[in-house]
Amino acid sequence: MLGESQIAELNKVAMAMVAPGKGILAADESMSTVGKRFAGINLENTEDNRRAFREMLLTAPGEGQYISGVILFDETIRQKTSTGESFVSVLQKEGILPGIKVDQGLMDDPVSSGQKLTKGLDGLGDRLKEYVGLGAKFCKWRSVITIGEGTPTDANIRQNAKDLAQYALVCQQNGLVPMVEPEVLIDGDHTIDQSEAASEKILIALFEELKNAGVALEGTILKTSMVISGKGTGKLDAPEEVAKRTVELFKKVLPENLAGQAFLSGGQSELQATANLNAMHQLGGLPWPLTFSFARALQDGATKAWAGKKENLEAAQKVFLHRAKMNSLASLGKYSSDMEKGFSDTTASVSQN
Repeated sequence: MLGESQIAELNKVAMAMVAPGKGILAADESMSTVGKRFAGINLENTEDNRRAFREMLLTAPGEGQYISGVILFDETIRQKTSTGESFVSVLQKEGILPGIKVDQGLMDDPVSSGQKLTKGLDGLGDRLKEYVGLGAKFCKWRSVITIGEGTPTDANIRQNAKDLAQYALVCQQNGLVPMVEPEVLIDGDHTIDQSEAASEKILIALFEELKNAGVALEGTILKTSMVISGKGTGKLDAPEEVAKRTVELFKKVLPENLAGQAFLSGGQSELQATANLNAMHQLGGLPWPLTFSFARALQDGATKAWAGKKENLEAAQKVFLHRAKMNSLASLGKYSSDMEKGFSDTTASVSQN
């Protein structure tokens, strides 16, 4: 059982993660996922190129105005900039909390065919102790929920919820704020109604299991999906509908003592994710902070502008900072698509040779 002082310290970090006008950069892609991003810019997937890519994102001047924390990958939390300074130190100087992805990827669910569970509970406590020594203040664990014919099953939902709760408890016992991420995948041709139903099931199960495990919600951040139609439908839901359905679901199932929620973008475009977040805040009356924890929806434009070339660094960082600022404004309900003017063709002026 956690003591009051432990919970108070966890709550302090959690509230800093979802501070008004700030969100979390997810820069925790695995080596293979980074390779897919690099393929789009014809860049070889080497350790030095991955380091340079992270450096482009993590050293953007003044990003602490908009970014409260960064989720790092195991490789990245150990890396240094081209000038020899650790990435953790760079973030700390900017007032940004270093975080770390601690799950070890997906595996087939042996009970529920065609569905996934997440690896990484074995030896988690020892890994967390090392990450604390490296400067981490929070962690992230991702489970995936697939909508399809007969899925998700109740058994798969329940096991993923139990694993997320066990991870969260071990994190808090080691002084780290857990981000619990049950991602309802946007892949597929499911309707927004099916997305809402699956989201409701996993969130109800998750908070039951967090309570059963004794996890302090005051020191926990939820990272989940927006209620949105599957990509296969070809439908682009109006931000007002996404906002209404997502917020109504949250008010129905999220405990009020949850520290906050940081949305994943889940395959949405940069502009789509920002507009949807903004629409939620325009509804008003939210019991908890709702902010962003995007990867692609913060990185895509900057990655294309950078293209792995040193001479593009400044231009790429400007694109990244613009996207961070837009999401900062969206997390306050102050975003407008008019603010995007002048950035739609940013990559046209950088070197592609």
